[in-house]
Amino acid sequence: MLATKDLTIRFGGHVAVNAVTCAFEPGTLTAIVGPNGAGKTTYFNLISGQLKASSGTVTLNGRDLTSASVPERTRAGLGRAFQLTNLFPNLTVLENVRLAVQATREGRHGRGFNLWSIWSDHSALIERAEEILDAVSMGERRDAIVASLSHGDQRKLEVALLMALESQVFMFDEPTAGMSADEAPVILNLIRQLKADRSKTILLVEHKMDVVRELADRIIVLHNGSLVADGDPATVIALPVVQEAYLGLAPVVQGEGA
Repeated sequence: MLATKDLTIRFGGHVAVNAVTCAFEPGTLTAIVGPNGAGKTTYFNLISGQLKASSGTVTLNGRDLTSASVPERTRAGLGRAFQLTNLFPNLTVLENVRLAVQATREGRHGRGFNLWSIWSDHSALIERAEEILDAVSMGERRDAIVASLSHGDQRKLEVALLMALESQVFMFDEPTAGMSADEAPVILNLIRQLKADRSKTILLVEHKMDVVRELADRIIVLHNGSLVADGDPATVIALPVVQEAYLGLAPVVQGEGA
């Protein structure tokens, strides 16, 4: 279980995330929605460690990660998609995933990551990397240089890296942003595949309500940094606070309309 308790961050006199308490269970996909400036990405940054909380806690499987660095959180199982810094643009797709697999195995054995180390199980690393690439439909691009990939393929590779890092939690911040109509369904299909693994927890920030309705088991709504709604998609979308704050619609009054 991933959980935040009273998670808060202040920038001067502005409270960007205000005492958000929420728990996320394995086997569920939770969509985090809200208007621009609601604090969604800031909340993500607090969970994944890009920002330091002013107060409150972040825990994973009972372990307090509040003061942990981004690498420490990654090793603990928190995976932040599309915000990674460990893509090597001048290496091949296979080499990128193989290095992530190697880093995971070294970390498991308590050794620091050494890019140039030569391992007796090199063939096993490559085999595992190829399995992951096949899972994200990138086996045919294994020898392509990362810098030559399309935007969509680079995002698929980032998902592959999270899989190689054996993440327990997958965090997607607007995963289809900037993607073509042909590329977006591929990423959404990958998220569906991850969702089928009931041991994984998925968090999704997404503005497209058709995507939210299709993928989410649960929706939480942030507004002005505060958690204002939490529940199943149909119930949450129908709430007046969501209709007004997120969808920009006037709330439906009982008895109005045809």
